[in-house]
Amino acid sequence: KTTPAIKVEIKPEKNDSLLNLTIQNADSRRITIVDILEGKRISGSSVSPSGRFVLLHLSETLPGGETKRYSQVYDAREKKSILSEPFTREQLKWMPKSDLLYYVTDSKDGRALLSFNPQTSETVILAEQLPKESFYMAPDEKSVFYSFKQTISVSQPSGLKRMTGVDDRQPNYRERYSLYRYFFDTGLSQQLTFGKRSTSLNDVTDDVKYLLFSTSEEDLSQRPFRKSSMFLLNLQTMQVDTVWKDQTYIYSAQFSPDGEQILIHGAPEAFNGIGLNIKEGQIANSYDTQSFLMDLQTKQVKALTKNFGPTIDAQTWNPSDGFIYYRVQDGDRENVYRYHPTSGKFEKLPLREDVIRSFDLAESGHWASYTGTSVSNSARSYLLNLKTLESTLISDPYDDRLRKLTLGEVRDWNFKSSFGDTIEGRYYLPPGFDANKKYPLIVYYYGGTSPTQRVFESTYPLHVYAALDYVVYTLQPSGTTGYGQEFSARHVNAWGKQTAEEIIEGVEKFVASHPFVDRNKIGNIGASYGGFMTQYLITQTDLFAASVSHAGISNITSYWGEGYWGYSYSAGASAGNYPWNNPQLYVEQSPLFHADKINTPLLLLHGTADTNVPIGESIQMYTALKLLNKPVEFIQVEGENHAIYNYSKRIAWNHAIYAWFDKWLKNDSQWWDSMYPEK
Repeated sequence: KTTPAIKVEIKPEKNDSLLNLTIQNADSRRITIVDILEGKRISGSSVSPSGRFVLLHLSETLPGGETKRYSQVYDAREKKSILSEPFTREQLKWMPKSDLLYYVTDSKDGRALLSFNPQTSETVILAEQLPKESFYMAPDEKSVFYSFKQTISVSQPSGLKRMTGVDDRQPNYRERYSLYRYFFDTGLSQQLTFGKRSTSLNDVTDDVKYLLFSTSEEDLSQRPFRKSSMFLLNLQTMQVDTVWKDQTYIYSAQFSPDGEQILIHGAPEAFNGIGLNIKEGQIANSYDTQSFLMDLQTKQVKALTKNFGPTIDAQTWNPSDGFIYYRVQDGDRENVYRYHPTSGKFEKLPLREDVIRSFDLAESGHWASYTGTSVSNSARSYLLNLKTLESTLISDPYDDRLRKLTLGEVRDWNFKSSFGDTIEGRYYLPPGFDANKKYPLIVYYYGGTSPTQRVFESTYPLHVYAALDYVVYTLQPSGTTGYGQEFSARHVNAWGKQTAEEIIEGVEKFVASHPFVDRNKIGNIGASYGGFMTQYLITQTDLFAASVSHAGISNITSYWGEGYWGYSYSAGASAGNYPWNNPQLYVEQSPLFHADKINTPLLLLHGTADTNVPIGESIQMYTALKLLNKPVEFIQVEGENHAIYNYSKRIAWNHAIYAWFDKWLKNDSQWWDSMYPEK
């Protein structure tokens, strides 16, 4: 008989603690919420002008929640990192033409702008005593553009604040920005714009002769309650030409390589609806953003993506190969396409991740860097050869941790809805899945205007739910962007109509098609609009055995009036409809007004400092269900806003969700009772 090499004694911290002990292979274990919060990850990358170097931004969250940030520079020629340091250089970016970085440092005398050579570590001061703002380096590297902030002073006698506009509750509302240019050779600054409206720099031509800037102002007379104007500034003569004035649904613009056209990002309704591709009677989803091209001489506009299904998130025109590169929502993926302006053809790039978070072109035009994540791995960064379209992995900092985790399988599953559409979805299986067993099911959705993308980490990490021995199903119902304008337009003035029917139908068909799911143990969860959808669903069906709503809207009217972006979001979601001209929409689609129909045990969660969907939305529903003697619990997360970011609170918040589902879907209330014992 041998003596044990190690003896371990495990005791709970408190006598009433719930202690779960699982013995696993030391080389592999199931994922937990801690694995989502902790570890080293890459957040983005950018490539140097020559394409030789890649700047990587990384972060590491340690046990306890402390987060450290790092910068690395990867040398593609040497195939190694040549610089790795703690993140101390703010606004660290590549220069436009040379393989140098620039960044800022602050002192009591103001902000200094410096250049840095990552090969030699040589640092050069470019400018000092600048205002503490963000900077845009001119393409010729001889000057820098910046915005200067002024805060409007308004009298507040005896601490009484008179509102000057609908958005005056929001921070920064009373700030105004003007554009300036600082010349490195003279050390002088030149003010470029004046006036009571903020001006935003959109782009500068490569020869630094022209600058595009825009203004935006409130216009409560029409949707979307803001209008913008775009101006062309001749930097030699200071003459200003108006490109457009008081247009709606236009968000940004950039010059073509020759400076004779501008590439524009906007909603389908922009330019009097030239980009609309919807059915008669529909109203476009203004979040389904499109790409437009304007000739600066004739002011003629073309809708480049009118017949292109994906939603445009970002766009860049490559002067080297002539392609316009688009990063797009493409179903539940984020892909990159390139478009040839002459042929009008789109080409999908064969990138190696499901969801591309950043895509950056080298000035030389032959290389790009990108960072992306997939359904079962964290973010990774690559260098892309634009001629061969071959990707080279250059950073995967989470890989060591991922190798120690056992993840369940993820499978796609679509269904044909009774409305005639194919509704896409996917499901997650527990590690060690046994098809002969019965598993409880958790259904996750957003249900609003954006897809539930194929990401590994998220606020609601589906692999973690699966690791707790649930089957997890998520789907992309009507109203979701990334599936074409007609599909996304179904979000407008719906507030649950058709979307909820598709979710219910999808769950029923999923259960019927998968005998390993226990049809009596189905839970549903969503947040924000998804929290609204949770509440709305359980007014329509008793299909679910337990429900979770985080920061959900219970009363569309109070959200519309109280949320920071309630009225402006509703300009798209409730287009043309208000509490006074369509009370039926605001009442009949609000879960609060159907609280008496709710029989499903409901867990409400909400941050007390939520400015997006104020906590009153959960308070109202909780009050109603308590008066109706329905099974409901309400957890307020002190000091947190719309999402829960505090490390310890986020863990406890997740544990409350897991415990709730355990109680109702596994008939095991130990975890819940240990967290919230009856007094």
